[in-house]
Amino acid sequence: MSLEQNKAVLTRFVDFINTGKTVIADEVVALDFLERDPFPGQQPGREGLKALILMLRTTFPDLVWIVDEMVAEGEMVASRFTWRGTHRCTFLGVPATGKQITVTGMVFDRVVEGQLVESQILMDTLSLLMQLGAIALL
Repeated sequence: MSLEQNKAVLTRFVDFINTGKTVIADEVVALDFLERDPFPGQQPGREGLKALILMLRTTFPDLVWIVDEMVAEGEMVASRFTWRGTHRCTFLGVPATGKQITVTGMVFDRVVEGQLVESQILMDTLSLLMQLGAIALL
């Protein structure tokens, strides 16, 4: 597949994040998908990834994921992202705060034959927890 086709797979996956339409994930995520650094409690494979995204969409129902920058080389697609949402349910042990949060990070994805097969996300979780009031700077 071309670099542009690989980037299009990730753009389509972001459509799943932003809409919660699981049929999109079924199209673009491999059944045996591998998350290199899984979110706490994330189950393996496509189903685990879908469940995680749906949990995030429940917790932050107005969640919007924006790709700020994307580059590709071979099977790898790297993107810098920003996501925003309003905290409406308990998340990582923090009860709903109603706060609007903004999180940044990078993700490195591997695409093979039109499907996302592997991912490693580096997200500013400290900032997220600070915005929720779970952690205070001294």
